[in-house]
Amino acid sequence: MADKAVVLVNLGTPDSYAVSDVRKYLREFLMDGRVIDIPLIPRWMLVNLIIAPFRAPKSAKVYKSVWLENGSPLKVYGLQLQKIMQEKMGNDVLVELAMRYQSPSMDSVFEKLEKLQLKEILIVPLFPQYASASTGSVLDKAMEITSKWQLIPDLKMISYFFDTPEFIDAWKAVAQPQMNKNYDHYLFSYHGLPERQIRKGDPFDHCLKDGCCDTWGEINRNCYRAQCFETTRKLAASLNIPAEKYTVSFQSRLGSDPWIKPYSDFVIKDMPKEGKNSVLAFSPSFVADCLETTEEVGEEYKELFEEAGGKEWQLVESLNVHEAWVSGLHQLIHRWQGN
Repeated sequence: MADKAVVLVNLGTPDSYAVSDVRKYLREFLMDGRVIDIPLIPRWMLVNLIIAPFRAPKSAKVYKSVWLENGSPLKVYGLQLQKIMQEKMGNDVLVELAMRYQSPSMDSVFEKLEKLQLKEILIVPLFPQYASASTGSVLDKAMEITSKWQLIPDLKMISYFFDTPEFIDAWKAVAQPQMNKNYDHYLFSYHGLPERQIRKGDPFDHCLKDGCCDTWGEINRNCYRAQCFETTRKLAASLNIPAEKYTVSFQSRLGSDPWIKPYSDFVIKDMPKEGKNSVLAFSPSFVADCLETTEEVGEEYKELFEEAGGKEWQLVESLNVHEAWVSGLHQLIHRWQGN
């Protein structure tokens, strides 16, 4: 019987693409104080009176366009990854999948784990780079749940893994088949964050200044933007992409406050004017395809690129359950467990 558990946690997804389910998901997701980090009352009004009612119908249509036969791609790939990892880990380690929002909920998964009287739980947020709104929220929720347990096992928590050879090698393996073609340019588009969230996590007053992300080191080790730039440098080096042929940008802005720059949609509009008529796009802030990869980068940005005069836009699919990612994650889990 297993005395250890690994909990793989991703962001979450609506239970269906029905407007009611999408609205329910948006409300839970956006009411998280780490996601929209403003006081409770204005956050409640913003989410429940403006965003959820008006955004849900539009988002439901987009979810429907990416929905797979068995459900949301994020959840489908997550369950497949859980099953494969359980087979690899054997009977001594229980592998569970949880979602920070909606199902399978972290509450339900951890309720199951509490009853097993485990010696150790390894929590693996499936976000390569650390952000308070993603990894931070998962770890916060895990501590909130387990703090109520009478018997708390050894808890191990992973903050980020973008800098590991296993992660970079997995992306290289996924992208390699498309590297035979010589694209004019390569775009690395990451999910964005409000600038205020970067500043809140910057005790050295270093971030969001010229050259602040040119290197990654002790002073900006925990900065999401710096980690994204470092991810790109490592991945570009592994794929032999010279610095002048790639751009780092950030997508998925919400609201009127400034978000981290450069903005992906602005960058894309200028590419054809700069002679970049064929582009291969990456989304390395995700490990599974979802709305933000398949629809936003794969379809919306392709349309934007072509409207600006671009000729060829291609998205590299996410890691999903590629054998290189499965193997790499298995190695990482063993290392994180201290085996």
